Amino acid sequence: MFKELKAKGKKPLGIRLDSGDLAYLTKKARKMLDEAGFPDTVICASGDLDEKLVQSLKLQGAKINSWGIGTKLITSADMPALGGVYKLAGVVNEDGSITPKIKVSDNSAKITNPGDKKIVRIYDGVTGKAEADLIMFRNEVIDETKPLTIVHPLETWKKTTFTNYKVRELSVKIVENGKLVYKMPTLKEIAAYAKTEMESFWDEYLRIDAPHIFKVDLSDNLLKLKTDMLEEIRKGNAK
Repeated sequence: MFKELKAKGKKPLGIRLDSGDLAYLTKKARKMLDEAGFPDTVICASGDLDEKLVQSLKLQGAKINSWGIGTKLITSADMPALGGVYKLAGVVNEDGSITPKIKVSDNSAKITNPGDKKIVRIYDGVTGKAEADLIMFRNEVIDETKPLTIVHPLETWKKTTFTNYKVRELSVKIVENGKLVYKMPTLKEIAAYAKTEMESFWDEYLRIDAPHIFKVDLSDNLLKLKTDMLEEIRKGNAK
């Protein structure tokens, strides 16, 4: 059929394989297409593919140009639902100031961070790679000309100091006073942004199995407030 299309001046776009041993079949298909004079023909693979199968096929040298991923992309098999809850971090007073609030739990990971906060990402000044995220008060400012030390939110003896770095605020205002104040990006803009962000991370953070844990730490001021509030609550319970 490909030869008939070629004889009519039409260029075959590709073939699709959706079952069987995709690594073996795509290699054989690529060889047959090349030998028949169709080296530009795309080979598309599909069939309940997920990130682990894609990685495995690539490692096996599968000759796949296009990946048809549907079922496992629409609904995550290992995490079909994303749980999320809102926790009170502060109360806005009549004068506009904020009284910080905290939720205490027997599980240290569930203790909330008090106050009005923002998140900034720290990038290496030489490589441009993302090194850590820092949760801090909204009114805090980082002087990039001075060393920056961040502290692990739970294991506070773990500290990292940056000297040559850049920071970028990740928080973006979406709604203000009940009104949308954010310009919604196009699908292409979202894809381009996601690609750029992924490329900013070291490969160690992106591997599928046992990835390196990306640092998300607290500023000194936020950690101090959190510790002071917990200590105050502890003293109150001890009375």
